[in-house]
Amino acid sequence: QVQLVESGGGLVQPGGSLRLSCAASGSIISINAMGWYRQAPGKERELVARITSGGSTRYADSVKGRFTISRDNAKNTMYLQMNSLKPDDTAVYYCNAEVLATIATGYLDVWGQGTLVTVSS
Repeated sequence: QVQLVESGGGLVQPGGSLRLSCAASGSIISINAMGWYRQAPGKERELVARITSGGSTRYADSVKGRFTISRDNAKNTMYLQMNSLKPDDTAVYYCNAEVLATIATGYLDVWGQGTLVTVSS
């Protein structure tokens, strides 16, 4: 069974920074694309940033220039460096990954449990 565990969320003042981590564990053959999504109260879950196994990235327009996604394939871990945080960035941040656990199952879409980021003075 594959698990994704996020960490690094918390309370930060506007203009501050946080670094989120997402560690994949379990029986893993390989991981294809990974991504960060977020869901604010009363809103739908939205893509924040996504990164392929080769390192290609894409970002939501709202975070371009402020957030940086990266991954360490050797550690099956993904990161999100968040700078110049705004109150509108307040949300639960979820990690997502396309994981090949066994050849029989193919790539599975796996989600973490989420970590809360609150931007407030």
